[in-house]
Amino acid sequence: MSRLADKVAIITGAGAGIGRAAALMFAREGAKVVIAEIDRERGQSTADAVATAGGAAEFIEMDVTDETSVADAVDRAVDAYGRLNILYNCAGGSLPEDSAVTDVDMAVWERTMSLDLLGTFLACRYAIPALIEAGGGSVINMSSGAALRGGSPAHVYTAAKGAVVSLTRALAGAYAGRGIRVNAICAGRILTERITRTYGTPEAPGPVVDRQNSADRAKEYPFWIGAPDDIAAIALFLACDESRMITGAAIPADGGRSAY
Repeated sequence: MSRLADKVAIITGAGAGIGRAAALMFAREGAKVVIAEIDRERGQSTADAVATAGGAAEFIEMDVTDETSVADAVDRAVDAYGRLNILYNCAGGSLPEDSAVTDVDMAVWERTMSLDLLGTFLACRYAIPALIEAGGGSVINMSSGAALRGGSPAHVYTAAKGAVVSLTRALAGAYAGRGIRVNAICAGRILTERITRTYGTPEAPGPVVDRQNSADRAKEYPFWIGAPDDIAAIALFLACDESRMITGAAIPADGGRSAY
């Protein structure tokens, strides 16, 4: 079954990690995928991988922190495929230098807020009118389990991802009458290339000290650590019509850390 047949999706940050996994998964389910990525080599690599697998993809260079770049990318996506049905805001990340509000460098604040919150805001700002023009659609925002609990030592990332949840709920209410659903995924520790390069795995720690003690957390919360495909599969469900009754939700995919 092609769950996204005849749908057009923009996925930001699709050059690697969760975004790349989602691009491949969405394409397998029939979507035409726009790879919106700042890294040309990685973005084209994902587009080529989708094409090799028999799917349809277009790489468009986009910096989610630059308003002109985002607006242009959305226009180019609609020009390429004639419409837009899905926006998956996957670009984002955290910095190892993130720490307590009393100690963190303001450069960490500026970079994290720009990438995680401003980037999501801008993509929604320019994609939602295209979704309305298409008769409605689905917006999926990447948040974090850190947004749902108070125990994270990374205060800037926590604030940014918490704001993404609030923005998600506001947009869901504002645009439900236009046929648009807006949801957030609150992910746990996902073993992307970036995460494993920095923090390693519970069995093989990386060069940066993991202040969240992933080895201990993995024992307490055995479903906390996952792979990019785990999150991409949730995004696929939120993108397709099977989830038509779900909007304004912040869906935890953190192995229960925000629940117990």
